[in-house]
Amino acid sequence: MSAAVGGAEFHGFSGAAQLPRSRMLGRPLRVAPPRASPAGGGNAPAASIRAVSAPLKKDASAVKRSKVEIIKEKSNFLRYPLNEELVSEAPNVNENAVQLIKFHGSYQQSDREVRGQKNYSFMLRTKNPSGKVPNQTYLAMDTLADEFGIGTLRLTTRQTFQLHGVLKKNLKTVISTVIKNMGSTLGACGDLNRNVLAPAAPYVRKDILFAQETAENIAALLAPQSGAYYDLWVDGEKIMSAEEPPEVTAARNDNSHGTNFPDSPEPIYGTQYLPRKFKIAVTVGGDNSVDILTNDIGVVVVSDSAGEPVGFNIYVGGGMGRTHRIETTFPRLADPLGYVPKEDILYAIKAIVVTQRENGRRDDRRYSRMKYLLDLWGIDKFRAEAEKYYGKKFEEFRPQPEWQFNSYLGWQEQGDGKLFYGVHVDNGRLGGQVKKTLREIIEKYNLDVSITPNQNLILCGVEQAWREPITSALAQAGLLEPKDVDLLNITSMACPALPLCPLAQTEAERGILPILKRIRAVFDKVGIKEEESVVVRITGCPNGCARPYMAEVGFVGDGPNSYQIWLGGTPNQTTLAETFMNKVKLQDIEKVLEPLFSYWHSTRQEGESFGTFTNRMGFDQLKEVVNKWAESAAAA
Repeated sequence: MSAAVGGAEFHGFSGAAQLPRSRMLGRPLRVAPPRASPAGGGNAPAASIRAVSAPLKKDASAVKRSKVEIIKEKSNFLRYPLNEELVSEAPNVNENAVQLIKFHGSYQQSDREVRGQKNYSFMLRTKNPSGKVPNQTYLAMDTLADEFGIGTLRLTTRQTFQLHGVLKKNLKTVISTVIKNMGSTLGACGDLNRNVLAPAAPYVRKDILFAQETAENIAALLAPQSGAYYDLWVDGEKIMSAEEPPEVTAARNDNSHGTNFPDSPEPIYGTQYLPRKFKIAVTVGGDNSVDILTNDIGVVVVSDSAGEPVGFNIYVGGGMGRTHRIETTFPRLADPLGYVPKEDILYAIKAIVVTQRENGRRDDRRYSRMKYLLDLWGIDKFRAEAEKYYGKKFEEFRPQPEWQFNSYLGWQEQGDGKLFYGVHVDNGRLGGQVKKTLREIIEKYNLDVSITPNQNLILCGVEQAWREPITSALAQAGLLEPKDVDLLNITSMACPALPLCPLAQTEAERGILPILKRIRAVFDKVGIKEEESVVVRITGCPNGCARPYMAEVGFVGDGPNSYQIWLGGTPNQTTLAETFMNKVKLQDIEKVLEPLFSYWHSTRQEGESFGTFTNRMGFDQLKEVVNKWAESAAAA
């Protein structure tokens, strides 16, 4: 008997033949466990839930689904039971509502340093395609942080704000205020497309502007459509906003190749949405400020010889999250998929998303990201499947420049006679006098801002005459000019981790600045110059929010005051790091880093970065260096 709910139907597909070997860093593929067999066991083929618009082929009840899939299916498009939980007297919401509120842009948290009864609060995350934040929205967020949060704002690695410490009773006030001030939290979390990254710099340049416009259009295309968000937070009120571009509406509604759920409130997502989170970045050739290869989809503007954008190169299958001691989970770099002309980009994106929607695993959330589908199928099969929904062949990749990291810090010309100023913000945390001064500047000069993927803030549209007073005000607030900030700090990132993140195993944001100072001290000790640096990223758990697996030195929390150390990323974020050492105690990091940095300093090739050096030398040689250093220290 068929089972279909709201246009979303489910069936399994048989397990494939021998799996391909990964070409990632030349290592064998780490294969995810087989999908769950149909109920009853036996020799039936492995199966995977798929939310499809085609006729049902297998009874959905015969296939295992994760608990979250059932919650989504029964939620009336993200409403129930969240609507009931929000008006209860309890300070928290129940387990089902915890899953649903993510789609609305919030995570339930508790302060892990408060003993006894749980101290519940909510973290809110905004949606800011390409990092753009209107003046009105910034000022509203700043006020909300003081009135309903913990007095700080956090700039994230995906160009959004996070607001911590909001009580349940204040959620509706806070989210409705965001909405009414040109902002949104819809889809900032949950099993759908998250914030779309793009270069944050407000350059008046055709390719940059086109990348930012494309990011905004992709975000609109993949935004939830059911209306639940506005029903819950502004009582269904229609908030005035910019009219959606007609090309976005046309691409969403097009069902020429069986991509849509007809007559569903969610034409692309259906009742089940996506198997897991989905991340997209758009950039221009050569600009890797967005960590392009870490995304489910990476989109690169291709321009002709006159600088006119003509199309896009597309990458697919990147992702950072993994689980300690489960080797079938892993970070992965995206593969080149192909090229599409600029008029087709929304249809191509939709085709890729639907390929994941139809084929991504829904039985075990550890393996539900699209990167596991790419590793299972290989790029050729994935391309062929996506082309069925695209209706065309992807063309050959177009040539593009070498990647480089751009921070966009300091004073720079926009190209329209105005300036922008990139403010370095350690770990993206705005608080105290710095937050107060930034608000005064943004309010006084009516500035829009932009958030970078490296957790910094850009003041946009600054008149030449305002440069000196703004520079002076920032200096008085204790904000150093970027040229005076240690290069280690410029390229570093950390996730929030303790005390609010429930997944954190150790410190990240609160621990990174002391660690950077210790690394600089090691540099000084072994003779590495002040103007030299390495990319350091720290996360409190293996989920990888600060993208530590792309760092030259990545610290990944694996216990209290303990880290895995990952080595081998490169300064332009194009190489995946690998695990070098496990369970390194915080107090012992110099015992690992000092011999490594000393060896790099004495034996590197001219201009060779630390990450490139570690890959060239190999981990066996580097571990021998560390061991000999320890033996010498013990004998001294």
